[in-house]
Amino acid sequence: MRVLLPVQSGISKRLYRHVSQSVCLRNLKFSPELAAGSPFAARDFIARKDPVTLARDILALDDEAFRVAFRKSPMKRAKLRGLQRTAAVVLENSSER
Repeated sequence: MRVLLPVQSGISKRLYRHVSQSVCLRNLKFSPELAAGSPFAARDFIARKDPVTLARDILALDDEAFRVAFRKSPMKRAKLRGLQRTAAVVLENSSER
């Protein structure tokens, strides 16, 4: 397993969603609830997980599980190593408070 050295940037306790997504005036006009079967719904791997649980799950992923969980997803651009680095920062920041 690779040693992950987290960088304490402005990540805080968020794994992948930036705060501007929820405060942007342009996003406010869209419904926060998605219709059933929406292609924009969260994947099962991510849905309904708090940041700490999601971070732990991402740290436990291997390359094959990552490919399956994020198949045809823009999340793959971050690559497994990048998501795991961010997940390590989330866990470290969560334990500080």
